[in-house]
Amino acid sequence: MTAILLFFLLHWFLSLFFHSFFLHRYASHQMYTAKPFWEKTFYFLTWFVQGSSFLVPRAYAVMHRMHHAYSDTEQDPHSPHFFKDIWQMMMHTARIFSGFVTGKNVPDARFTKEYLPVWDKLDKFGHNNITRGFFVVGYIAFYYFFAPSWWWFLLLPVHFFIGPIQGAIVNWFGHKMGYRNYSIEDHSKNTTPWGVLLMGELFQNNHHKDQNNANFARKWFEFDLTFIIMRILHSLRIIKLKPLYLSQQQRQ
Repeated sequence: MTAILLFFLLHWFLSLFFHSFFLHRYASHQMYTAKPFWEKTFYFLTWFVQGSSFLVPRAYAVMHRMHHAYSDTEQDPHSPHFFKDIWQMMMHTARIFSGFVTGKNVPDARFTKEYLPVWDKLDKFGHNNITRGFFVVGYIAFYYFFAPSWWWFLLLPVHFFIGPIQGAIVNWFGHKMGYRNYSIEDHSKNTTPWGVLLMGELFQNNHHKDQNNANFARKWFEFDLTFIIMRILHSLRIIKLKPLYLSQQQRQ
């Protein structure tokens, strides 16, 4: 049981960290800069920890930029206010995402104007059913050898779709439930203490108020673990937070 719990928690939080740190705060918002070596390292680790649910960074970034531009309108790729349940929202988002990956959907030029990290070889390898299948087999094998009883296998779907599940939780609950620090046009909300389990991503109202601030926490009781790790990586000179974000943090 210990091995399964440890594996589940490691997979959840490592996937979540690179989702927030690399896909969201770097690919989508360019909140920090990184040398080519480190960008490739983060890119690879994002693929590895997301495994069977790898989200291609350029497609994710374009879709997320659309989300901010059209937040909670019918053009928003994943506003919960136009769907009966979270499943319908996920399927709608998946179709848009897949279209951007394959090139079937061509995004508006304003969403590709800023830098987009691209690693074609890894994208093709990671966004491939055979590759995804190997990860699925690996997850099942781990549970086969270490799960103390069959019902632990009910956790496997989370491993299979961990990236989209985390994104769906943030977009559904972050725009439906919680409190608001700021009165803005969309329905974004903050959710805490559950926000700790999403490493800062559920402070959606704070983020939508100022999408250029790398720290998603505002109040004393709000805790953005991803940003804290980013500050450590900045101090180690692995990444460089842009001066804009540092000055914003110092003013708070």
